[in-house]
Amino acid sequence: MRILVTGGAGFIGSSYVRRVLAHHPADEVVTLDLLSYAGRLSNLEGIRDDPRHRFVRGDIADADLVDGLVAECDAVVNFAAETHVDRSLLDPAAFVRANVTGVMTLLEAVRRHAKRMLQVSTDEVYGDVEPGRFSVEPDPLLPRSPYAAAKAGGELMCRAYVVSYGTDVVITRGCNTIGPRQYPEKMVPLFVTNALTDQPLPVYGDGMQVRDWLHAEDHAAAVDLVLRQGRAGESYNVGAGNERPNLDVVRALLAHLGKPESLVVHVPDRPGHDRRYALDWGKIRRELGWRPTRDFERTLADTIDWYVTNSEWWGAIRRGTDDFATYYERQYGWRLAVAGASGTGAR
Repeated sequence: MRILVTGGAGFIGSSYVRRVLAHHPADEVVTLDLLSYAGRLSNLEGIRDDPRHRFVRGDIADADLVDGLVAECDAVVNFAAETHVDRSLLDPAAFVRANVTGVMTLLEAVRRHAKRMLQVSTDEVYGDVEPGRFSVEPDPLLPRSPYAAAKAGGELMCRAYVVSYGTDVVITRGCNTIGPRQYPEKMVPLFVTNALTDQPLPVYGDGMQVRDWLHAEDHAAAVDLVLRQGRAGESYNVGAGNERPNLDVVRALLAHLGKPESLVVHVPDRPGHDRRYALDWGKIRRELGWRPTRDFERTLADTIDWYVTNSEWWGAIRRGTDDFATYYERQYGWRLAVAGASGTGAR
């Protein structure tokens, strides 16, 4: 099988590309990535020159480029997206272009060439849940941030193509994912890299927002299984059973690094911050036999240890010429220090 992986130089996308090449020796991968701020060629280090892998720089909203690539592949897995809730509050239009218009462009090519597509979505499309867990079919999509709304829009476009044209599309909705090569604007990599440089950890509100924490490699394995065995037109929740309040995650992170809890600074909560996400992921377990291989402690430890040993990767981002430092100061109200980004201070 030849698979077009869009957003394959990003966080979960690069884990997926690595998985396909490692577990399916007969498969080939074409990675399409715009290489915006969170997509990086360094995420493909070690596999970029694999003879079964080809990298193409480009935009999923570029209809001519996408059409040609889809025509030569057997299936499409779409990781390409704008993903950070905080940034969606600053620039919603960018999220609509990537997460709705881009998805429709892919769907048109997939429909035209009669290929299969897997749309990678998020538990955030369900919105906030206090008691219970969101299932797949009976529960409505009630997004509360521009990011979540745009992802829900892409999903609804997928559903429209399934119903209207019979297009072969499957959807996965993953919970909070952490692991290697996550851009350090997200909570866990931001807090690890801040702690390693003895900088404050800005915790929103009281820090009691609850999330389920999934390792990127387990997430990639679920996506791969749904692509190959999922029923056309169906959606599959991908959870981990690792629900923890953010503040508990932060405390565990600091303990692992041997850093003091005095680094925690509570900042005003962001608008529309969902209090809890929780998925019922029994469907993927029953139908496809998938379950995660890592518990919370291993998921967090593996993630922290990767950042400790790969300080050049994240140090380059914090020292770089992109907008990370500008974004950080605008978001949290203080400047990002880059000195000491060497990984020292870890346990």
